[in-house]
Amino acid sequence: MTCNTKTIGLALLTACLLALAFSCGCTGTTTDTGSVDAGARTVTDMRGRAVELPATIERVVAIDDGFVEGLLYRFGMQDRIVGLGGTWVQDYTYPFEGAGGATYEYRNGTNPVSYLIPGLADLPVLVETGTAINYETLASLDPDVVILREGAWAFSAGSDEALGKTIATIDSLGIPLVILVGPPFQESPTIGHIGEEIRLVGEVFSREKDADALASYLDDQIKEIRRRTADIPENEKPRMMQLGLSPRARQGGGAGMAWGGDTIESYFIEEIANAKNAYRGTGAFVVVSTEQILALDPDVIVLPTAQGYHPASELYTAPYYRNLQELTAVKNHRVYALPWTPFNWAKRLEYPIEAMVIAKAAYPDRFADIQVHEWVLDFYQNVYGVDRATAEELRSAQWLDWMVEAEF
Repeated sequence: MTCNTKTIGLALLTACLLALAFSCGCTGTTTDTGSVDAGARTVTDMRGRAVELPATIERVVAIDDGFVEGLLYRFGMQDRIVGLGGTWVQDYTYPFEGAGGATYEYRNGTNPVSYLIPGLADLPVLVETGTAINYETLASLDPDVVILREGAWAFSAGSDEALGKTIATIDSLGIPLVILVGPPFQESPTIGHIGEEIRLVGEVFSREKDADALASYLDDQIKEIRRRTADIPENEKPRMMQLGLSPRARQGGGAGMAWGGDTIESYFIEEIANAKNAYRGTGAFVVVSTEQILALDPDVIVLPTAQGYHPASELYTAPYYRNLQELTAVKNHRVYALPWTPFNWAKRLEYPIEAMVIAKAAYPDRFADIQVHEWVLDFYQNVYGVDRATAEELRSAQWLDWMVEAEF
């Protein structure tokens, strides 16, 4: 084979131009037309995967329970959401039977994101109850990015194998996939990595500064609770119980549900509020009998969302809980309802509200200067940038107005 000097010169020139391009950092993504997308960038998700994102993100599918949607509302980008991962956008109503056959009703309960972005109710849902992701629907939405949160309802009982298949299928569609890892899927169920999740979403949408400010604010609320309860002697810690007044438990012959020491619910009691979890078993949504609850006899009871909302008045007055009305917490009126949080498997941005209610319920004297019904209005305003009137509406949507009446 022979080469002339003209050919050699052309080859050298081409090599030099390529070297110059790389040395200048011209490493954008080449499109089908040969142009370079200089704004494309790469983020590392919480699975350690490098994910290449397009320069412009206008269409977002969030497979979670409102966590990402809440962040996008704060960023002013809620109109970019085009698909959801579950059926969590609903309004709820619950009737209750009280003493003497009287009835009362809680209406229009929802989580803050559903209230703030009512248009979410009209969006396609990719994961219906008992089904896998509808990839045909996903492809038809033509998203610029999919954000999947492990531990949310659609992936609350998944496995690495199932997640691997999901990643492979979405990759085959050519859609960038960013994975968050919520508390249920972390090595131990804590809130310690929620800030990392927030900051990653901020990086995806180039809102790093705002995301960092929010993560720091949420962390500060937890730090303040821990500061106030840090020095409590072991023998002065109240025995608390998250008691789920689930109708399914009653239908199955039990009286309620309990959460053991290996759950995020116990973590809120013991690691944030620095109290004692009265239930010493393990597992979540554990059905317990009337006799078991009476034997535990907690000093304080908090009522989480458990197949429905449950106000303190239900435990105080419902005829089907007559046998539990001998509990110390009931007699001393130390039963408190947590915010209404349907589909809160992996904890949304409002998790400090739960922590604050639990902490003040455990140690009213140490939180005497905090009126939680006012504190929560500041919280909504700081997290979502809403005015006071809207914050009051959010308080009502989470069925927390009992705090006003009780001056809690």
